[in-house]
Amino acid sequence: MENSIYSKSDTEKIIARIQSLTNENIALWGKMNVDQMLKHCSAAVDVAYGEKVVEVKWMMKLLGRLVKNKVFNSEFQKNSPTAKEFVFSESYDLEASKLELIQKYSRFSNEGKESIIVMNHPFWGKMSYEDWDKLMWKHIDHHLRQFGV
Repeated sequence: MENSIYSKSDTEKIIARIQSLTNENIALWGKMNVDQMLKHCSAAVDVAYGEKVVEVKWMMKLLGRLVKNKVFNSEFQKNSPTAKEFVFSESYDLEASKLELIQKYSRFSNEGKESIIVMNHPFWGKMSYEDWDKLMWKHIDHHLRQFGV
C-alpha cells in the first residue's frame, strides 16, 4: 500500500520527519537550505488549495502534460528545475516554517479531498484527487529525503 496524503497515520509520519529537522540538516543535493525547502514545500501545497497562482508559459504547460504520467509514477529526479514562484532565497525562521508546512500539509488528511480545489494544475494539467495524492506525497518525501529525514 502506497502512502497517502489523505491518511492520518501517513501524515503523522511526515509530521514527525518535518519536526525532526534542524538547522544542522544539510541538503544531500540541490541548492536550498532546510528553511528554504520548508517554504518551498508550503508554497507547492498552496497550489492545491488555490492559494498560490502560478503563471506557466504554454511550452512548459505542454511539457508538463507530456511528462506527467512518467513523473507521477516514478521517483522524483534530483536537481530538477524549480519554477521561480517556488524558489525561496532568504533566511526564514526554522520553527515557524516547520509549523506552517505541518499546518498546511495536515489539511489533506484533516479535510480530505474537499481541501483540494484546483483540478487543473498550471504545469501538470488536469488532475484527479489521486494525482494530487501522488504529487504531494512524492514532493514532500523527496525534499525530506533531500535533508536526510
